[in-house]
Amino acid sequence: MNETIRPGLEGITVAETGLSRIDGENGELTVCGFPIEELAANATYEESVFLLFEGRLPTAAELADFRADLASRREICPEVRAVLRRAAAEEKPAMDALRMGVAAANLGLVDDDPATLARRLVAVVPTIVATYWRYRRGEEPIEPRDDLGHAANYLHMLTGEEPDDAAVRGLETYLSTVVDHGVNASTFTARTVVSTESDLVSAATAAVGSLKGPLHGGAPGPVLEMLREVHELGDPAGYVEAKLAAGERLMGFGHRVYRVRDPRAAVLESAAERLYAESADGDFFETVREFESVAVEELAAHSPDRRLDTNVEFYTAALLDGVGVPKELFTATFAVSRVAGWMAHCLEQLEDNRLIRPESRYVGATDREWTPAAER
Repeated sequence: MNETIRPGLEGITVAETGLSRIDGENGELTVCGFPIEELAANATYEESVFLLFEGRLPTAAELADFRADLASRREICPEVRAVLRRAAAEEKPAMDALRMGVAAANLGLVDDDPATLARRLVAVVPTIVATYWRYRRGEEPIEPRDDLGHAANYLHMLTGEEPDDAAVRGLETYLSTVVDHGVNASTFTARTVVSTESDLVSAATAAVGSLKGPLHGGAPGPVLEMLREVHELGDPAGYVEAKLAAGERLMGFGHRVYRVRDPRAAVLESAAERLYAESADGDFFETVREFESVAVEELAAHSPDRRLDTNVEFYTAALLDGVGVPKELFTATFAVSRVAGWMAHCLEQLEDNRLIRPESRYVGATDREWTPAAER
C-alpha cells in the first residue's frame, strides 16, 4: 500500500485523456490539440462540443447535422418545469434548481444510450437554467428555438429578445473557453460516478453538486461585485491596498494549477474588449483593466513567494455581465458550457473503465474493547 498522503489528490495522475492538456508552469491549455486561444477565438460552441465528443472538428455538413440534433433535444417536460417553478418560488439558488432539473433530464426518454444522454444533457442545461430564471422573475419560460445556435438560444430564453451579434459572439467565446479543463473537481466527480457503471445523468447531477461549492465555480459573482464597487469608488489602487492591509482575499487571482496568468483570462479579456468597445459601459472595462494591473503588482509585492496572477474568473465576470447574463446565473452558465466536458470525460472513462477506488490512511483509535451500554 502506498502510504504517501496527497491532500486533495494534488499531483496524483488518475487518468489518461485525449481531451485537454494543462501546463500550469507555462500557462498553456490545449483542447484536443488546439491552443485555447485558437479554439475559443474561432469555434462555435457546437464545434467545441463535437471536437470533444469526436476528437476532431466537424465538416460543414456534420456541423449542421450536429446543431440540428442538439436543438431537437432542448425541450423539458412539464414535470421538470413544475420542479423549477417550485424552486424559483422558494428562492432556491440557481445551482440547486439546476441540480434538480439535471436529475430529471432523462424523463420521457426511451433511449438511455450514453452518447444519446450526453447530447441530451448538453442541449437541456441551458433550458433548465433559463426556465428557472424566468420563473424566478415572475415570468413564463421562453420556448427554445431550433433556428438559433446554442449560445444565441440561451440568451433568447433568458430575455425573450433576439440577442445581438456582439453578445452572442462574446458568449460563444466564453462557452468554448471553459468547455474543458483537465480533471478538475466536478469532472473527477463525473468520472468517478460513471466508473461504477452508473449513468450519465447521475454523473452530471453529481458534477453540478460539486460545481456548486464556492471553491470550484462560485467566484465570478463576487468578482463582479468587487469590480463594480471599485468602479464606483474610482480608486483601484486604494481598494487593493485596503484589502491587503486588512488581510482579505482579492477574488479573481490565484489558481490551484497555474503558476502564471491563466491562459483563459487572456482569451476572455480579448472577448470582453471587443464587446465593451461597442458598449456604453466602456469606462467600466477600463476600470477592470486598471484594477488587474494594480492588483497583480500589489499581490506580487505583498506575497513575493506566492504567485497570484489573474485567473479565468476575473474576466468571466466582466464578459458575462457585458453579455447580459445576471450574476446570479454565472456559475450555472459555467455549467452550460462545462457539461460538454463532463460528458466527454464520462464517455472517455467508459471506453476503458476501471472503478475509481482510492485508499485512505487510518489515523483513528485502535485496540478498543466493547463496553455494554449499562456499564458506560
